[in-house]
Amino acid sequence: MAEDLTAKLDDFRNGWKTSSAKDARLTRPHHPFRHTGDFAGALSLVDSERLLNVSDHARAARGRLPKDCFDYYEGGALDEITLRENTAGWDRLKLYYQVLASVGQRDMSTTVLGQPISMPIVVAPTAFHKLACGDGEIATAKAARAAGTLFILSSLSNTAMESVFAQAGSPRWFQLYIYKDREITLELVKRAEAAGAEAIVLTVDAPGLGTRERDARNNFRLPDGLTVENLAPLGKGKLPEVKGSGLAAYVRENFKADLGFDDLDWLCRSTRLPVVVKGVCRGDDARRAAEHGAKAVVVSNHGGRQLDTAPATCEVLPHVVEAVGDRCEVYVDGGIRRGSDVLKAIALGARAVLVGRAVLWGLCVAGEEGAFHVLEILRRELDEAMLLCGCTTLSEIDGSLLKP
Repeated sequence: MAEDLTAKLDDFRNGWKTSSAKDARLTRPHHPFRHTGDFAGALSLVDSERLLNVSDHARAARGRLPKDCFDYYEGGALDEITLRENTAGWDRLKLYYQVLASVGQRDMSTTVLGQPISMPIVVAPTAFHKLACGDGEIATAKAARAAGTLFILSSLSNTAMESVFAQAGSPRWFQLYIYKDREITLELVKRAEAAGAEAIVLTVDAPGLGTRERDARNNFRLPDGLTVENLAPLGKGKLPEVKGSGLAAYVRENFKADLGFDDLDWLCRSTRLPVVVKGVCRGDDARRAAEHGAKAVVVSNHGGRQLDTAPATCEVLPHVVEAVGDRCEVYVDGGIRRGSDVLKAIALGARAVLVGRAVLWGLCVAGEEGAFHVLEILRRELDEAMLLCGCTTLSEIDGSLLKP
């Protein structure tokens, strides 16, 4: 499938033209966990339903997913102020484009921790992909491979890391939470190393779970047959049967609440892989993370799902970039919905952006091919934004584009 998608890459970039008018069309809402993963009609779906952008995919996903699953993916903490601000913040930034810039063929390639990727748009770690697609995280990993970009696997995946990484391209990283039982955490790290992970992404903004009222109202839990697969062999694979959010109860029972820089020190000593710290909101925290061994930091507020009224990531990003200097690489996530958002993030100093919900919407609509479509939409939009801003390479994108 990944090879077929790569072969069709040029068609997608030129307007997502399908190679066959006979492709079946997926139109009926379904429970995603029960479908077969056969997406022969995904190319026609994009053409027939005119899914031209990320928002189109989000609307289509809403019509295909059960309410509790959609709300889990889309929802944020409390009043969802930060959730909305993440997207609105990028919208508020204006681009002061250059003209007569003799722009040639654009080159969007870059590296993350020295590993080459085709564009500065990578797949963020998100949980429970089998709520969206029967093939789950394997479909997402294949889509990232076809797009030539980084895939980060969540530790809270519905598919074991060994099965996912066997189908993933390079680079492939593993996201980690620190459990109360360090032996569980260490076992995850060693399994990730053995499975071929090339970095560990430590999430530090979730010592507890922010209150997500949608999940509480929906009594969110995993459907029968789905587990936290990476933790199942360690006896931590099931969400508790409780009133309210089963995930919130799981986090309370298992995640280490008193996280400190000593935990980062321990992790850096415990793995041969580079460590990325995800979830920073302050320049001083980012600098300390680098001083304690992080090779990169991700400016993130967990997609607006943790502390509501935390600032939008675009507001934090320049302060983090200034604070860390050349000590480590800086990435950002949160609210990226257009290729122009990616360009703005690079102008503010990010090396790459992570996209989570956008990829999930594609996965909901058409599995592997849907996730690939979304990545290619963002690629095309970034290419267009670079052309119209007068930039041929990513190195030409800087803060001058954000001010007159």
